[in-house]
Amino acid sequence: MYSSVTSCALVGVEPRPVRIETAVTQGKGGFVIVGLPDAAIRESRQRVMQAIRQSGYHFPGGRVIVNLSPADLPKVGATYDLPIALGVLAAASNDRLKFDDFVCVGELSLQGQVRPVRAALGATVIAQQERKSCLLSSDSVLAAPRGARIAGVSSLRDAVQIAQGRREPLSVSEPEIVEAETSDLAEVRDQPLARRALEVAAAGAHHLLFVGPPGAGKTMLARCLPSILPPLDPERQREVALIWAAAGIDRIHGATAPFRAPHHSSSLAALIGGGSGLPTPGEVSKAHNGVLFLDELGEFPLNVLDALRQPIEDGFVTVARQAACVVFPSAVQLIAASNPCPCGNLGDRTTPCTCLDASKARYSGRLSGPLLDRFDMRISFRRLRTSALAGPPGEASSSVRPRVLAARDRQSARGTLNATLKGAALDELPTSPGAIAALTSAAEAARLTARGWNRVRRVARTISDLEACDVVEERHINEALTLRGEK
Repeated sequence: MYSSVTSCALVGVEPRPVRIETAVTQGKGGFVIVGLPDAAIRESRQRVMQAIRQSGYHFPGGRVIVNLSPADLPKVGATYDLPIALGVLAAASNDRLKFDDFVCVGELSLQGQVRPVRAALGATVIAQQERKSCLLSSDSVLAAPRGARIAGVSSLRDAVQIAQGRREPLSVSEPEIVEAETSDLAEVRDQPLARRALEVAAAGAHHLLFVGPPGAGKTMLARCLPSILPPLDPERQREVALIWAAAGIDRIHGATAPFRAPHHSSSLAALIGGGSGLPTPGEVSKAHNGVLFLDELGEFPLNVLDALRQPIEDGFVTVARQAACVVFPSAVQLIAASNPCPCGNLGDRTTPCTCLDASKARYSGRLSGPLLDRFDMRISFRRLRTSALAGPPGEASSSVRPRVLAARDRQSARGTLNATLKGAALDELPTSPGAIAALTSAAEAARLTARGWNRVRRVARTISDLEACDVVEERHINEALTLRGEK
């Protein structure tokens, strides 16, 4: 007697189908699960047996063998309780019970109740790809793909009766989308250069570094960025939801871009991703399609900062472990803030710096040249003037956002954001002779690297997009150099 039930595994953020094959044979009793199960799955034998009996069904005698295929893919968690139980019942029913039309996920209680699991959203994706219905807990709250067929159940008995056509499936709750709270640019006083840099960064998805004394407004400005970014489309929202599901966090994102601000004491695995068994996403992936804000950049460990360089540049991070090698998306916009020295007063006109030379050298040495070179713009703050604190509010995010959206529309028409433009694509876009001469002169004086050369051109292109100008002019290059701290 044999049955096959489809379930789902999350490998990184990629949903993969898992075939749960069950054979009930004559012979000495036993219940065996094979196919690289973890401890939670091995323990599911007790949950499954008790849930089947408490639901009023007979657990088959003889030997029960469950194979989780593909056998070389590690399986983790209680995701497979429900499909294992259904597979056992189907194998013992002599073909009277089949679950071929379903993709099943769910944890079972000892009383046979079905509980939500993190792979629910991935299961809906698999079900849509295979043109099946997704059988999962009715307590699940998820933004399913459009057109997906969802069958909610509250118990193992419900699942069996739905397969037999004796019961209508329950509905699964649609998530209540609550947009994340964001700060408004109107709260930021003074700092016109930094405000301009934030607008340019939002328009072209550029990386931005703020350096200045404590209390100058660096953190507040960074937290304003999501309020002027374009909303996420449904596909990007689903990408973010899958990442959070893989991280084991039950959270539904709205259209507002994610904003992650890990503490500087975060470990390498917490920031990049990792863990035992199948790797889970880190902060750089949780911020995918959004903003990664690193406050107190100079306090992060050197190995963590160096590890950030590749995912920031490539838009993905590869995490290799003995169990699996997975790729997590990390298309983030990096915003960082740092004090100029440990005490924060280096270069201040009113408060002298009290740091020892060795402390200053150690602090600045944490920010390596290759890391700094990856920031398109580097803005130095001054301490806020007292008169500015009592002055009128700045321009609101609602006024800045339309300009950002218009600049993004121009980039969409070209096929890519300016921050990801390659050298050949940059060469094809019109640039005035005066702009080229200004950039060449600055490069010779400031000794720009090849990466820095292209980053200045990308920022200049964004500035021209904000002005709805098709040609990069000399003024655009000069402003880009100013925002990079080269003038």
